Amino acid sequence: MFKVQIQPRWTLHAADGQPLPGKLIELLQGVHATGSLAAACRRAGLSYRYAWGLLQQSQALFGAPLLRMARGRGARLSALGERLVWAEQRIAARLAPTLDSLASEVEVELGRALSAQAAPPRVHAAHGFAVETLRRFLDEADAAVDLKYRSPGEALDALRAGACDLAGVHLPIGEFERDILAHYAGRIDPHGDRVLHLATRRIGLILAPGNPKRIGALADLLRSDVRFIHRQPGSGARLLLERMLARQGLSIHEVRGCGIDELTHAAVAAYVASGMADAGFGLETPARRYGLEFVPIASEHYFFLARESTLDSPALGDVLAILRSERFRAELGKLPGYDAGGCGEVQDLFEAFGSARAVFG
Repeated sequence: MFKVQIQPRWTLHAADGQPLPGKLIELLQGVHATGSLAAACRRAGLSYRYAWGLLQQSQALFGAPLLRMARGRGARLSALGERLVWAEQRIAARLAPTLDSLASEVEVELGRALSAQAAPPRVHAAHGFAVETLRRFLDEADAAVDLKYRSPGEALDALRAGACDLAGVHLPIGEFERDILAHYAGRIDPHGDRVLHLATRRIGLILAPGNPKRIGALADLLRSDVRFIHRQPGSGARLLLERMLARQGLSIHEVRGCGIDELTHAAVAAYVASGMADAGFGLETPARRYGLEFVPIASEHYFFLARESTLDSPALGDVLAILRSERFRAELGKLPGYDAGGCGEVQDLFEAFGSARAVFG
């Protein structure tokens, strides 16, 4: 089976058309990660002399240094160098769901053209780290999957229309479970659908390193000095934040946004890490990966909904085997904020969620 990878690539040109030197961003990322130009050279496969030439060429292009060397203290990026690194991170985080979905579509079409293989399982789910891990495990097993990144509402619509086999949904644990479940109730068959558990995960405030604005609660997001990066309307994170603010008599429309809505938790974290926002609302995993502060607000169940008959189909055999494997659970457990207890377990709605009877009767 062929695997398709689509990577974002961007270029920067000076006014005279001269492009940014190749390998420069990779070199800067290495310095950012290691604090050493020599270590960054090894990571990028460049000689120290060649790397230094790249930096000098780039400094002439920009008219400003990208790196600051300190004797005995390694190297650190200048403000401009940091901007270039975070631009790369934001581009990758924002485009990842679209490119991964497109890669999956191309893989499925190639598979159909080259063989008479059975249709792969169709998974519609919000972009997240557990689903990324599942995709990686399926790739390693040479198992095909038709994966599309969609909001929970869109995934449930696809399940009802017969356009997917597994619909990714997440519900907060505790007082907001009933409210969010009721929001999706019209797109759920409480007697015919089954819950396939994936993980629980922490969600909360993603804040700049050191939390310079001293943000500690949702009410702080309404302060005039706080710039907040929103998730897109319809996303599960945005829906939960709206409900939490409303419970305190606050409105998400009073939160000072940055003029755009990001599509993934990773993109929210990258936006905050780049200094373009003071806070965002998202998962703990990307906050930790980018060295940001994280204030937990809630925990969520992340799971797939499927028709009971579909779970017994051969198409989902590989997915179920992976979810129930110790190796997969151990890998999920390494993700900051994730707990894989119960991964692969199947329940009906009423067994899985205490508020289901109040919602569905």
